[in-house]
Amino acid sequence: MNFTLNDIIEATGAKVLQNEGANNLKFTFSTDTRTIKQGQIYLPLKGENFDGEKFIDKALEMGAVGYFISKKERVKSKENTARLILQVDDTLTAYLELARFYKRKVNPKTIAITGSSGKTTTKEMAYCVASEKFKTHKSELNFNNEIGLCKTILSMPSDTEILILEMGMRGLGEIELLSKYSEPDIAIIANVGTAHIGRLGSRENIAKAKCEVVKYLKDDGVLIAHDDEFIKKEIGNRKLEIDSFHISHFTFHTNYFSLKDTNIIERKIGYTKFEYKNHEYELNIEGDYNVQNSLAAIEMGLQLTMSEAEIAKGLKKYSPIEKRWEVQEVKGYKIINDSYNANPESMKAAIETSLELYAPPLLLVLGDMAELGEKEIEYHQEIGNFLAEKIKENVVVITVGNLANEITQRLNERGFSSNNFGDNLQTSRYILDNMKIGTTIILKASRSMKFEEIIDGVNSKQ
Repeated sequence: MNFTLNDIIEATGAKVLQNEGANNLKFTFSTDTRTIKQGQIYLPLKGENFDGEKFIDKALEMGAVGYFISKKERVKSKENTARLILQVDDTLTAYLELARFYKRKVNPKTIAITGSSGKTTTKEMAYCVASEKFKTHKSELNFNNEIGLCKTILSMPSDTEILILEMGMRGLGEIELLSKYSEPDIAIIANVGTAHIGRLGSRENIAKAKCEVVKYLKDDGVLIAHDDEFIKKEIGNRKLEIDSFHISHFTFHTNYFSLKDTNIIERKIGYTKFEYKNHEYELNIEGDYNVQNSLAAIEMGLQLTMSEAEIAKGLKKYSPIEKRWEVQEVKGYKIINDSYNANPESMKAAIETSLELYAPPLLLVLGDMAELGEKEIEYHQEIGNFLAEKIKENVVVITVGNLANEITQRLNERGFSSNNFGDNLQTSRYILDNMKIGTTIILKASRSMKFEEIIDGVNSKQ
C-alpha cells in the first residue's frame, strides 16, 4: 500500500514537524538504510544494541524523502533535505499501527500460528492448503516477531484473501502484542513443549505465553489447538467467554506413533498416508510428528469451508524447508539434516522416525539442545535414556557439544558405545574415518550448533 500523509496520521497519530509539499505524495516505508529506496520514508527502530535514529542522515543520503523520529527535538541537520518529519511516541508501535491499518484495508482472513515447535512447518502446510482455493500470503523465513509481522503485512498484495502469520516469542506478552496488531480470525497453537523453557521456566508459563494468541482473536474466530492439559487449563484460567469462539481440538501425543485421532495407513521414506475424520491424506515427508502438524492445516482448511479433496491436494504439495529433514547425497552418504532447532520433543520424534524408516547402517549425530534452562542437563540425560530403550543393532550414536555429552554418558552407562566430539570438524573426520559408504546419517541439534559444518567437512573430502 502507498500511504498518503493523512493515512499515516490516521494510523499512527503522528505529529507533523516538517512538511515541504508532502500532502499530495504517497509513501512506503523502510527500516533499513542499506535497502531504502528513493522516495521512501525512513522509520528508525530501536533495540537494546542499536538506535536507528543515528542513521537518519544516511537514510536521507540514500534517497529517503522523510523520516519518523521519537525525540521531541528536531534535528537541524536534516531540515534542509527532509520533506517530511513525523514525530511519534515510539517508532516500533508506529510500524505496527501502519501494518494494522493496511491489514484492515485489505481485510484478509488472518491465520495466526504459534507453538513451541513445528510452527514453521505448520505454517508452510497451512499455506499449501489455503493456496489451493485462495490468494494467500504468508510470513517468510523467520519473520515471526514484531518487525517480521510488519514486513509480512506491508508486503501483502492488495488482493490477498488469506494471510498466514507465524508468531514466535522470547517471553510473556510478546504473542499478545502480535495478536493485538494482527487481529486473527483463526489461531493455531501447534503444541506446548519445552522449547524456550530456559526463558519461561515451566511448561505452564509456555502455555500461558502461547495462549496469548487468543487475546485479540475476533469474536467469531476459531482456536485450533492440541488437546493439551496446559493449554486447556490456561484457556480456562483466562475465563474467556467460551461461546464467543469455537475451540477445535486435535490430540497431541508425546508418543508419536499412537495418534489417537488418525489412522496411519502407510509409512515410508519421503511419504506418509493417513486417515483423519474419514478422509485419506498424503504427505511427501516422513514422520508422525509431521502428521500432527498437518492436522492443524486440515482443521484450518475445514474452517475455511474447503473440501477434503482441496485440503488433501494442498497438503500433498508441501515439501520441507531448508534444514528441516533436508536429504542430501554427500560423498556416498545419505545425510538428513534436521538441525534447524531441537528440544526434547523434536529430538525424540527425529530419533523415532529415523529408527522406524531407515535401515542400518545408520548414524545418529545429536548435538546440544539450547535454551532449556536449569534442567538442561536432565533433558539431555533423558534423551540418552530414551535412546537406550529404542536403539537397534548396527545403529551408531555420536554426540557433539558439552551438553550432548550427557547423552553419550548415559548411553555408555547403560552398556551402549557412543562417542562425544567437541566440534563439527572432529565429527566430520570421524564420519569419514569410520562410517562406510552408503550409511544414512541423521543430523539433529539446535541451530546454534551449525551442523551444516559437518556436511561441509564431509563434502571437502578429496
